Amino acid sequence: RATEMRVFIGYDSAEEVALHVLSSSIWRRASQPVPIIPLKLSQLPMTRERHPLQSTEFSFSRFLVPYLCGYKGWAVFMDCDMLIRDDIIELFQEADPQYAVQVVKHDYVPRSRSKFLGNMQTTYEKKNWSSVMLFNCEKCTALTPEAVNSESGLWLHQFKWLKNDEQIGELHPTWNHLVGEYPHLPEIKNIHYTEGGPWFDEYHDTDYADEWFIERERMLQSYVRSKAIKETDDVANV
Repeated sequence: RATEMRVFIGYDSAEEVALHVLSSSIWRRASQPVPIIPLKLSQLPMTRERHPLQSTEFSFSRFLVPYLCGYKGWAVFMDCDMLIRDDIIELFQEADPQYAVQVVKHDYVPRSRSKFLGNMQTTYEKKNWSSVMLFNCEKCTALTPEAVNSESGLWLHQFKWLKNDEQIGELHPTWNHLVGEYPHLPEIKNIHYTEGGPWFDEYHDTDYADEWFIERERMLQSYVRSKAIKETDDVANV
């Protein structure tokens, strides 16, 4: 059921267009209804102040997903700087109840020392594992609002809220392809513009940028068509 396949996307005021294009790419390809919930800080029980090394507004709010689901069912969290190229339902089909959370287990050192908007590129164990997470919410009860607001960034992003790493399952690598870090591949399911997306001027020519612009154009054309239909209906009802 759709209520068991919820997708949460990190909201950042500097990248709002990215969230809308990502949502459009999900809905366009989904074979079943999928609720999408933006994680906007003003709507969440978040009280911690922004850390100087925090590059996005949703660096910590992502860990509220199990709480927001009442610690029931399955849910996916995604950074907003992504583009889905396949059916998101296939990601939920990788769910394995023996794990508390499933991720793409990246093992890399970032090539660049900085990323979008001049943010510093940090390096730490399990980097980018938390950018796509498939939560088995009932096994993530340690992620209370109190813990998310008070524990360190490494405690959260290195999954120290779990008893051990054996509770972390693996997703297929195509669900979190890091642009600029991995070579271009035609078969990936999720493009992650981790260093900076095409919505920023300095990244207009990044790998897979053309696909993002095509998706944005499709989204805008849908908006124009729906607006024209509404205006026609309004005239007819006068």
